[in-house]
Amino acid sequence: MSKFRSNGKREMPELNTSSLPDLIFTVLFFFMMVTSMRDVEVKVQVKTPTGGSEIEKLERKSLVSHIYIGPPSKQYRAIYGAAPRIQLNDYFAEPEAIREFVISERESMYEKDKPFMKMSLKIDQGVQMGIVTDVKQELRKARALNIVYSAGKEKKD
Repeated sequence: MSKFRSNGKREMPELNTSSLPDLIFTVLFFFMMVTSMRDVEVKVQVKTPTGGSEIEKLERKSLVSHIYIGPPSKQYRAIYGAAPRIQLNDYFAEPEAIREFVISERESMYEKDKPFMKMSLKIDQGVQMGIVTDVKQELRKARALNIVYSAGKEKKD
């Protein structure tokens, strides 16, 4: 009569979890590849000025190299004092070292991107213009003529 018989005691087959570790490691590997870590620890205090009239967001941040100018953070004041310092990547430097910094940053780029290289100056708002002028002169000597000044947006109440 009927080809199919139903015995009320059907068991559900177990779920095969043998490929689960492969899947977990694949997802972990994906997130490790697409996540970028901050590679520079800012060792100076930088409170950028706000309220600029021509503030624009940079499109290709991979073409931007940062130079930080400001007084050292609290943990570095005992070593370097309270006078404003120049930070290139992870180290403090004198203005004369900027040319070498620009050359190394330029060499790390693709050939097609080198003309679009930008130097971003992140300067504390209390820094005197003397040190900024020295940095700009060294950038000029290194033929890094595309300079961007970092500023924050003015907060509206």
